[in-house]
Amino acid sequence: MSASEFDITSGRAVYRRLLTYVRPYWKAFILVILGMVTVAGSEVGFAALIQPLLDGTFVEQDPFWIEVIPLALLGIFLARGVGKFAVIYCMAWVGRHVVKDLRSEMFEHMLVLPARYYDRQASGQLISKLIYDVEQVSDAASNALSILVQDTLTLIGLLGWMFYLNWKLTLLFLVIGPVVAVLINYVNKRIRRYAQRLQGSVGDVTHISQEAIEGERVVKVFGGQGHERAAFARANENNRHQFMKITSVNAASVPIVQFITASFLALVVYIVTRPGMLEEISVGTFMSFVSAMLMLFPPIRRLTTVNVTLQRGITAAQSVFGFLAQQPERDTGSRRLQRARGEIRYQDVHFCYDKDKGEVLKGISFEARAGEMVAFVGRSGSGKSTLVNLLPRFYELDAGHILLDGIDIRELRLADLRRQIALVSQNVTLFNDTIAHNIAYGRLSEASETDIIAAARAAHAMEFIERLPQGLDTPVGEHGVLLSGGQRQRLAIARAILKDAPVLILDEATSALDTESERHIQQALEILMENRTTFVIAHRLSTIEKADKIIVLEQGRIVETGTHHELLQRGGHYAALSRMQFGHE
Repeated sequence: MSASEFDITSGRAVYRRLLTYVRPYWKAFILVILGMVTVAGSEVGFAALIQPLLDGTFVEQDPFWIEVIPLALLGIFLARGVGKFAVIYCMAWVGRHVVKDLRSEMFEHMLVLPARYYDRQASGQLISKLIYDVEQVSDAASNALSILVQDTLTLIGLLGWMFYLNWKLTLLFLVIGPVVAVLINYVNKRIRRYAQRLQGSVGDVTHISQEAIEGERVVKVFGGQGHERAAFARANENNRHQFMKITSVNAASVPIVQFITASFLALVVYIVTRPGMLEEISVGTFMSFVSAMLMLFPPIRRLTTVNVTLQRGITAAQSVFGFLAQQPERDTGSRRLQRARGEIRYQDVHFCYDKDKGEVLKGISFEARAGEMVAFVGRSGSGKSTLVNLLPRFYELDAGHILLDGIDIRELRLADLRRQIALVSQNVTLFNDTIAHNIAYGRLSEASETDIIAAARAAHAMEFIERLPQGLDTPVGEHGVLLSGGQRQRLAIARAILKDAPVLILDEATSALDTESERHIQQALEILMENRTTFVIAHRLSTIEKADKIIVLEQGRIVETGTHHELLQRGGHYAALSRMQFGHE
């Protein structure tokens, strides 16, 4: 059954699927089961030993039992210790493997989800699923399962021994079973509902914390500490409130179940101590029966309390499996392409993010010959970034065609398509690693140090790299925070140079830079654009004067096309933008 066909609303179905993650570790799980049987058997063995302990040694003073009982006690507790170790260690081993496998599967899925999914989801919520929800799932798959199996075996064994001793009293004891089952079913529903709210509250806490950490400079400069503090306090209080709801339901259910069980124990003691019964039952049998009953309390209590863990785990598993059920990027293409020439054609392309908000691109058509530089200009919201984001298929167009070397990009495998494209944007993405690894990102196994240095030198990055104490091995910090904006931009250009793709996308690559940095970067970009088909989005019109073709967009439509001088002479939209910009300058 595929993830998309899986019913995540059924708790039983969710748990069955969860157990499939345990299946690969069945050998360790067999040791767990054997350990559970041993522990459960030791409980029953101890209860059974009470009868000869009292009747055989204290009442009848049988020499055989006097010698055997001490050895039997040692044997029971030795077996119990070995079994308990096997259960705890092997179950933890299985549980952590389940966590590792689930997180690996989720992370793999994150890498192939479409951009639309990330547009709708807060990153804090996704991190909460990966960290918090998976831990809850692990508890349900290991600890809760251990208690369910081991204590159920213990209950069956003790009830079997009680039935052997006195079946009439045991049948009376079983009357409380349906009462407890109804109570637990009621508790299950409430806990699962509260657990869903608890998960959402954890995601809120994570999301608000992440935003405050990533935007700490904006928070400080604009005095947003009070706002962030209040938002975090609300989310934190909601998390506490939801947790306490689960705790209150659990805290109330446990003593109720125990009181029902204790009421029956009082009834049994009353019946057994009646004159007629005292004549039919020996001291050892009575104490063995009562001991077995008392030994039922711990497993009953654990089975009642484990319900919280189990329901949390099922709710978390619903969240995890719901995430895994999200459709990945459509990679329906089958055609391979080693290296494109770089001829690109848009044919009547239409696209919208949300049908209710209308189309963002409306019938876009143009052609870029191999090696040409095509620039896109227009007011904010005119569709420039959307247009170039369709080329690597970050989004799927709604109508029309985009052709690369005459091939519809939907016919190409995603990996082959994206191998033809390099990207340099205003918001440079650098990873918390060394300069060398960031330049060689995606080609770590292929790029030599010589290749990395050549790319860095072509991007005018070696000028500052050589001044750093660790050179190429210098860590850049999270998001490249240890480098200036111009330095980060040059590393992004070096990464694109090293990739050596035939198609290049420059998304406002020189905006918000000082004059000195822009000069270096323009020189690096000129090297990068050589013999490549280049799409440029730029607010500074001075950076695109040499473009082979400038396309002016207005509200998702192409309103003008031509070279810089041709468009200025027409006196249309482009000329108006030029006057507005140079007027500001």
